[in-house]
Amino acid sequence: MATKEMRARLSQTNTATQFGFVLADAGHGRVKMSMRVDERHLQVHGVVHGGILAALADTAGGLATYMACPRGTRVATIEMKINYLEAVEGGTVIAEAEVVRLGRHISVVDCDVHDENGRLVGKALMTFFVGPFQTNRKPRHAKARTR
Repeated sequence: MATKEMRARLSQTNTATQFGFVLADAGHGRVKMSMRVDERHLQVHGVVHGGILAALADTAGGLATYMACPRGTRVATIEMKINYLEAVEGGTVIAEAEVVRLGRHISVVDCDVHDENGRLVGKALMTFFVGPFQTNRKPRHAKARTR
């Protein structure tokens, strides 16, 4: 998928539009995204909330996986670990995600989050499910109660 198409797709997602995520660059298995920090991103101590940085890394990681897969593949986060290394008070935050390993149904992605001065402010490692999702799933039933 071309960067232009990815930008259009990203503009239709709630998370990206609510937080102001912008696709800067994309290629096979890699994505660079940015976010201009404003008041809505700050927590009570005046720095960007960790959940916002995690959402940026997760979005970049999912898109990097998507860029490495055939068109029509679906991607969902299975696991994410992030280390917050520095507080961010303002400016622009950049997430650069790259697929480390792509298997038949699993993708592992590494993501560095930098501030506009190049400081590494976060480091994420994520695992994504890759493939078609079942459309005719059987309903879950509650476990039978025993007395």
